[in-house]
Amino acid sequence: MQDNQPPSLDTLGRPLGSLRLSVTDRCNLRCSYCMPADSYTWLPREDLLRFEELRRLCGAFVSLGCDRIRLTGGEPLLRRDLPELVRLLRALPGLKDLALTTNGLLLEGLARQLAEAGLPRITVSLDTLQPARFMSISKRDGLPQVLRGIAAASEAGFESLKLDSVIMRGVNDDEIPALIDFARSMRAEIRFIEYMDVGGASQWSAERVVPAAEILKIIEKSHGPAQRETTQGRAPATPWRLGDGTPFGIIASMSAPFCDACDRSRVTADGQWFHCLYAERGTDLRGLLRAGATDAELMSSIRSAWAGRDDRGAMQRLGLSVRTAISGDAHNEMHVRGG
Repeated sequence: MQDNQPPSLDTLGRPLGSLRLSVTDRCNLRCSYCMPADSYTWLPREDLLRFEELRRLCGAFVSLGCDRIRLTGGEPLLRRDLPELVRLLRALPGLKDLALTTNGLLLEGLARQLAEAGLPRITVSLDTLQPARFMSISKRDGLPQVLRGIAAASEAGFESLKLDSVIMRGVNDDEIPALIDFARSMRAEIRFIEYMDVGGASQWSAERVVPAAEILKIIEKSHGPAQRETTQGRAPATPWRLGDGTPFGIIASMSAPFCDACDRSRVTADGQWFHCLYAERGTDLRGLLRAGATDAELMSSIRSAWAGRDDRGAMQRLGLSVRTAISGDAHNEMHVRGG
């Protein structure tokens, strides 16, 4: 696919720069901030995009200026033969960055395969280092497997290994210093994320949010002054560095939303395209693919939809005194649209 037209911009001048691509809605954890129920209605398997469809769809996005793709889920390592999809996407001309976010449960056995397939960057979710607390948050006894997966990733040769921690007051905010130390021991960069009010299953409350300023204060109390890095690029995390060189990031998605600079969109495993994490409706790209749309028609539809984008979901919710979760079908759940 080739497109010689100017970069795709939305109504606020934001480029079509980053795509979060869900490869499955299934997950092997039941984390309290994402999908706390015991059972869910899963997307029909026949509706999930095949690898060739995913490659073709990504090719259209890349041709329109999207140069960063992150594979998500559910839990993406549950998708069979995932290293093969990595190989297909790495071959796309114009794609500058490919990454994957995982909960780490299956990572020990797949880390080297993913690295050898060409995956340069990987992020592992890690909210606690305490087994009992891991069980309380995720409803699974899986911390040892996750820690082994992180160790395997540290040795696999990825260009970048990051850890993501959702910080919740009264749940794991007392572990921030320990998580910094653990990340350093794994030669990883940790990012602390404010607890967000997303997903129809979310049990979010404002009282459980630990703001970025407070997270930083906790870190500096335990580890000394931190210096803010001068360049943040297009990443959502504000980068910091401790006096000994240890890097970390803080994502202030609740206290200081970054909507005005957001170039992200997300495609679900069954091909529904959402322009914003908070969007209530998506665009059916699977329908276009399976109806026989040409590459040009697919790109035209994506460009036209992005040109009308005016989403600023987090900023629009910032002033609400009462926040209600997104409601509706399964596509509004975090495990389907790939957080």
